[in-house]
Amino acid sequence: MNMQAAADRADLILDAVLEKIHPQIQWAHDPTTVGKCDVSRRRTVMTIISADRRGSFLGVVERFWRESGYQIKAINSDVDLPAVYAQTDDGFGVSLSVGGKGQAFFQVDSPCVAKSDVADSTTSPNGPSYEGVYPLPRPNIRSPFWSAGAP
Repeated sequence: MNMQAAADRADLILDAVLEKIHPQIQWAHDPTTVGKCDVSRRRTVMTIISADRRGSFLGVVERFWRESGYQIKAINSDVDLPAVYAQTDDGFGVSLSVGGKGQAFFQVDSPCVAKSDVADSTTSPNGPSYEGVYPLPRPNIRSPFWSAGAP
């Protein structure tokens, strides 16, 4: 596998988990980074995830990753900045972390692969692309479910 194939695999991993989140959230691409022999793809959630819904949000993702055969490596249960870290059976590291203002970040890191050029992701974001904007703005999309207070 080369870096482009690893980036494509990372996109598939990200696509799959984002499709399992209901109600749907909006997200945008964060920069792809390339190391000496690895590649990382990132997606930033633009939907506001309220403090009351963060546990549910992480739970949906963790359950999907477990059902997909991923090994859960660590869970950070911090109330304000929770995270879950997992690994696929083919060695890709996957993570979901929640940062300031309830903004969630997905990241997939490849194992060491053969060096190659890496093209931008061909997956279109399901909201504004923020192309050329870095850093991305804080979450700014309200969801009747994910942005709500206690159920």
